[in-house]
Amino acid sequence: MKQLIFPFRILFSLYGFILFIVLLLLLFPLVILASLFGKIRGGNFIYKICQFWADSMMIIWGIRHRNIFESPHDKNKQYVFIFNHISYMDIPIIMKAIRKQPFRILGKSEMAKIPVFGFLYQHAVVMVDRSNAVKRAESVAKLKAFIRKGISVVIAPEGTFNMTANPLKEFYDGAFKIAIETQTPIKPILFLDTFHRMHYKSIFTLSPGRSRAIYLEEISVEGLTLDDLPFLKKKVYDLMESKLIAYQVSWINPS
Repeated sequence: MKQLIFPFRILFSLYGFILFIVLLLLLFPLVILASLFGKIRGGNFIYKICQFWADSMMIIWGIRHRNIFESPHDKNKQYVFIFNHISYMDIPIIMKAIRKQPFRILGKSEMAKIPVFGFLYQHAVVMVDRSNAVKRAESVAKLKAFIRKGISVVIAPEGTFNMTANPLKEFYDGAFKIAIETQTPIKPILFLDTFHRMHYKSIFTLSPGRSRAIYLEEISVEGLTLDDLPFLKKKVYDLMESKLIAYQVSWINPS
């Protein structure tokens, strides 16, 4: 059955990416214009453009997205948002999941090399080069600066795609260090279906279907110091892991 479906997924992926490029080119002049208004005002407007792009592409791709709140979410508060990273579809879903509050995403610097898209990426994302300690520190400083200006940040604590059969990969310290040092609460979000909408093994695995983002409870860091970082990281990891197991996500291998 998979062999029969595979050619159709390739064709559907090509259809999806052609329309993605067309819409990106149509929106590109607005991105250039927004970039002239600085990193705060201009950046906020670029994110609105990206959210319009995500809304449009979800319709074109036949992806039905829904946000599910396990506990109340205060859109007037700042957060260090963290999410499980398992698909190329994660960024569009972030644009669907987080609404009516300004935020900035921490992203890989190599994505900026993509023609046209790279220009948008440079002006929308706080880029990080994990292979360079100095550049990593610069990225952390930029994220803290956005938090001081009332803007939330979005970080994948796993760093790269989870290509294991476990619910999550091991977490890096960065998101938790930033949360403690800025005394900003952590808000975990789970992406349950991006694994199926576009597999991390190939960009030619686009498929229509449902998408769910699960907002978990807010994790306070009030009064915590860097000595508490291992405790905080484990607490968040255990919460996200237990919920992914409870929702029976398909990439987990019970054995």
